[in-house]
Amino acid sequence: MHRYKFVLSRPLQFLPVLFGISVITFILVRLIPGDPARNILGTRATPTAIANIRAQYGLDQPLWLQYFYFLRNLANGEMGKSILYKIDVLKLILTRIEPTVALVLSSVVLSILIALPMSALAARNSGRAPDHVVRILSTFGIGFPPFWLGLMLIILFSVDLGLFPVSGYGNTIGEKLAHLVLPSLTIALSLSTVLTRSLRAAMIESLKSDVATAARARGMPEGIVFWRHVLPNSIVPTINLLAVNIGWLIGGTVVVESVFALPGMGQLLVRAIFSRDYMVVQGVAMVFACATVLVNFIADIITVAADPRVKL
Repeated sequence: MHRYKFVLSRPLQFLPVLFGISVITFILVRLIPGDPARNILGTRATPTAIANIRAQYGLDQPLWLQYFYFLRNLANGEMGKSILYKIDVLKLILTRIEPTVALVLSSVVLSILIALPMSALAARNSGRAPDHVVRILSTFGIGFPPFWLGLMLIILFSVDLGLFPVSGYGNTIGEKLAHLVLPSLTIALSLSTVLTRSLRAAMIESLKSDVATAARARGMPEGIVFWRHVLPNSIVPTINLLAVNIGWLIGGTVVVESVFALPGMGQLLVRAIFSRDYMVVQGVAMVFACATVLVNFIADIITVAADPRVKL
């Protein structure tokens, strides 16, 4: 159990990271051109009305005092009140978190389902035609922007073939799953290319390892050698790579949710930025930051559990 000692100390190491993210987010949000009060009241608002709105939400206070209030709210489990939606930011985020979580999880699962067979095909045929095809596809896949890929999938599977909904989220479980297919596939096609390249390289190296050679010497069939020895030893680097790409994955959900009009946190963030809803932007950014930190922490635990040689 000494290998898991980092579980006790790692959360304390994350506190400075989250603090730094909160400072950067707070400053960047304030640098957005425009006045939230004027956006709410319109261009014909009187100076008195604008001053009242700014005072109501504490926007007339010095920046250091606004940041202090923001930290105090976080310490109390609050994130302030939305200027646009007129409700607590935490409650607002909770109403939008389900589509985003479902999109991230389905994208990760679909990415693994795409990357695993492609990597196995390429590794077991290293240097031959299947390997070259997989490498070419993964190289081209990296260059496709998610917003363009999403639009192409909408045109093909929704407009031309009519197989999946164009946008929205649905109400029942079946409708939600149908609405998640194309957004998840959009992210998975981009993420799986990165995973495929990493997993292929790890598999090729494991196929040449002493463990695989010893298994073949004992008369073990090549298929069993691959699935029992090669694949488990190749998973650990891929887990770490997937954890590193979680930040990119979350950023991808912001774009994809806008393309497919999914009512998730990404779409909420985009609308809050355009409306200068400072509290919502800060709240969503902190939730995304905490999610990224948590996923990396879980990935570390899985890595140590999967490979006894790893110590963190």
